[in-house]
Amino acid sequence: MIKAEWFFWLVGGIFLLMAAQMLTDRSNPRRFGSAAFWGLLGLGFVYGTWVADRSAPPEPLGAAVLVMIALAGFGLTGRGEARTTSPAERAASAARLGGRLFVPALTVPAVALVCAVGVKRLSLGGEPILQKGGETVLGLGIGALAALAAGMVMLREKRLSTSLHAGRSILESMGWAMLLPQLLATLGAIFSVAGVGDQVRRITTAVLPEHSVLAAVVVYCVGMFLLTVVMGNGFAAFPVMTAAVGWPVLVEQAHGDAPAVLAIGMLAGFCGTLVTPMAANYNIVPAALLELKDQYGPIKAQLPTAFALLGCNIAIMSVFAMR
Repeated sequence: MIKAEWFFWLVGGIFLLMAAQMLTDRSNPRRFGSAAFWGLLGLGFVYGTWVADRSAPPEPLGAAVLVMIALAGFGLTGRGEARTTSPAERAASAARLGGRLFVPALTVPAVALVCAVGVKRLSLGGEPILQKGGETVLGLGIGALAALAAGMVMLREKRLSTSLHAGRSILESMGWAMLLPQLLATLGAIFSVAGVGDQVRRITTAVLPEHSVLAAVVVYCVGMFLLTVVMGNGFAAFPVMTAAVGWPVLVEQAHGDAPAVLAIGMLAGFCGTLVTPMAANYNIVPAALLELKDQYGPIKAQLPTAFALLGCNIAIMSVFAMR
């Protein structure tokens, strides 16, 4: 049986290898801070296995997170010179490969879907091939490895170190913002445990017109949108708004179809992701990577789409999710 921990260890090992590369990269003026930040993250992936099964104390992991926050907060991480081809060489390669460039990117979701839907049903020697409950995560990991192999074959690249150097350059370009979705999702879970959703529910039920399903749908979807804009992540907004409106009002009181209500509510939150600078790795980092003059250019371009999709989600939930 392939265990999910193996994938986490692989991710941790890759972070550790990249941290070692950063440590030896003298073109990075903050190489020690960068190596420490990503090295601690890599160790966290490995050590977290024992924290999860309660065979190791969680305090060292918490201390590592605080150190990482200090390294990022005080600007002690940086980036070195990218080891890459010239713009002319990249343009020639893109012209030669054409649409085939999308093959590695599409390989990841394709393999993940096969693992999550098909391979999860297969067993070997009476045991499932993939660890039960970890099929999606393992599918993502297997898909990433398959995409790496496909990319190396397409580009006729024989050195695995080239992929590590390219990945490290992207990692350094994105910086700590790459971890923001995970941190914000954790914040949403903390808000849920703290009872923020219950407090929001009391406020919304007090102001909502009685028996007005449409008003409740609008409050849920717009609330998901706005809270995502504030928190930067739909996963952070979801437990709060679902505990406040989605489940008690739309599902229990209005008898809405639970899977449809919750799925569409999440999509409404993702509309907020399009227009929030808090989702740095989606909206701010691309502007930096593309060297746009306006760092908020992606957000401004996505505003009409975000509002149009929000309206569509409200209409779809009202028509198809409510009985």
